[in-house]
Amino acid sequence: MPPVHEHRTVLLHEAVQAVLTTPDGTYIDGTYGRGGHSRLLLSRLSPQGRLLVFDKDPEAVADAARVQDPRFAIEHAGFATMAQACARRGIDRVHGVLLDLGVSSPQIDNPERGFSFRHDGPLDMRMDPSRGESAAEFLARADEKRIAEVIRHYGEERFALPIAKALVARRSSGRPVRTTAELADVVARAVKTREPGQDPATRTFQALRIFVNAELEELEQGLSAALSLLAPGGRLAVISFHSLEDRRVKQFIAGHSRAEVKRGSPQALGLAPLPEPLLKAVARIRPSPAEVAANPRSRSAILRVAERTAVALEGA
Repeated sequence: MPPVHEHRTVLLHEAVQAVLTTPDGTYIDGTYGRGGHSRLLLSRLSPQGRLLVFDKDPEAVADAARVQDPRFAIEHAGFATMAQACARRGIDRVHGVLLDLGVSSPQIDNPERGFSFRHDGPLDMRMDPSRGESAAEFLARADEKRIAEVIRHYGEERFALPIAKALVARRSSGRPVRTTAELADVVARAVKTREPGQDPATRTFQALRIFVNAELEELEQGLSAALSLLAPGGRLAVISFHSLEDRRVKQFIAGHSRAEVKRGSPQALGLAPLPEPLLKAVARIRPSPAEVAANPRSRSAILRVAERTAVALEGA
């Protein structure tokens, strides 16, 4: 039997309170994980409420399958597919969308998943190991320029080029990196300085995980899908764990919290009132000191909340 890895849900009560607008509504949990947010949300829904959850990880889907509740359904897919899934299920509007981004503790703590440099294991990093290319497979085929681009863009790593050179040199010698420990060792030798308290491999592991799982592309697609599904007064709540994610969430909410005005229109010329925006920013919430002390992995989390206005989407 595989080991059981504990998961502590970050901003549990804050996120559920932020996204829940009516107990009779239909909600989406785009990242089921181990069900912390989903179970609390279900406990606060009425018999008429409904919860649709998504996850790419087969282990998370297996955990969700144990939830015996007629109001609950699971999709083995990423949350970028929420609009299509809702259409198949006859759902045209939802009252809240919750996205808890990043990697869950069971994924990090299981060496077989390859997400962490703290445990040696296969260099996989896929949220769904049955689909797509692993991190090891990418590093075995990509050229130096592409590897450096990925590490620099998704990890904001200033030593991306030396790391890429070292990885390609090792591969050329007939020893491509295949495990997390091998990758961490190569990076440690290539990175000459690092911020106090941070492992040299942190940014490279983050970059490869984000790239392999197309996380930023999925986030952008998921945010757009959520906007198209939310009913007036419905809430979007997103928990992010690093600046690349949070920046996109912040920009998405800010961009849709301003009215779109076409150049030369009566509104732009001051001849008509400005249209209402599609979203209203509601809150930005960080974990409490008590939560950070109990769960250090929560320290970088940011919860952003926005509310859908009554303005119709153009073309809807």
